[in-house]
Amino acid sequence: MQSSEQSKNLFSKLSLVFEELFIFLALLVLVLFFGFTADNFFTAGTLAAILTQLPALTVVTIGMTLVLISGGIDLSVGSVVALSGAVIGLLYTSFEMPLFVAAMLGILAGGFTGLVNGLLGSYLRLPIFIVTLGMLEAGRGLAYMVTGSQTMYIGPSIQGLSLPIEALGLSPAFLIALALVFAAQYMLTRTVFGRYLIAIGTNEQAARISGIRTEPYVTAVLVLSGLLAGLGGLMNAAYLGASDPNAALGLELSAIAAAVIGGTSLMGGRGSIVGAFIGVLIISVLQNGLAQLGVSE
Repeated sequence: MQSSEQSKNLFSKLSLVFEELFIFLALLVLVLFFGFTADNFFTAGTLAAILTQLPALTVVTIGMTLVLISGGIDLSVGSVVALSGAVIGLLYTSFEMPLFVAAMLGILAGGFTGLVNGLLGSYLRLPIFIVTLGMLEAGRGLAYMVTGSQTMYIGPSIQGLSLPIEALGLSPAFLIALALVFAAQYMLTRTVFGRYLIAIGTNEQAARISGIRTEPYVTAVLVLSGLLAGLGGLMNAAYLGASDPNAALGLELSAIAAAVIGGTSLMGGRGSIVGAFIGVLIISVLQNGLAQLGVSE
């Protein structure tokens, strides 16, 4: 019995590795296709555009992937990105708080929305889909209320996060996002928390019977998704140099698409953070390549 279980786990891990390799090959094919069909695709400008757009979607997709693996879904992340950016803009421009403090409070605002989602979904047993759909509307409404439905200019002080470091050619935001990809992949595959998320996503009832208290883990993963969306709000504000209440419209769909392209199951219990990151790269390459070919998104 134990040998059969080990064989099953090994097969599952190998299949994920092969999926990631296949997805990476698909990315290479896309890059080559646009390289030959779009005149300016293989340029420093295109590469810079892709790299500056990646960080916010990457960190949001990490959170979305973990939620999907646990058997849930977080439809609120796009609105939370806008809300977090709005909080940062308000605290920095209107209350004249130090940018670091404003940024931390903005990220915590994202975490608070995740906490509300988690408590309502796991402890009150409301459907996560409905709870996060409600937060999508509430978060966007709060972003409009905080900003007065106006874009709040923050300026160069925040843009340094999205500007390339001269010695590396990569922005701090991209490096943070990349570090979080590997940290989240390690957490998912090498820690008890990650294994419990997979178990809950595979069969929540069986996880309960085996002694796992599912509520704290479901709540924790939604809080983590909220915090990452809050960080995405900071990165998006750095990219724009401003807080825009209309920011990240539909970002939740891009995050879900990236996760699924990367091999994450919508049914839960299966997924890869590295694969989801490759999915983010595919979406970014598609967006930039199609734009250069004159095809609307």
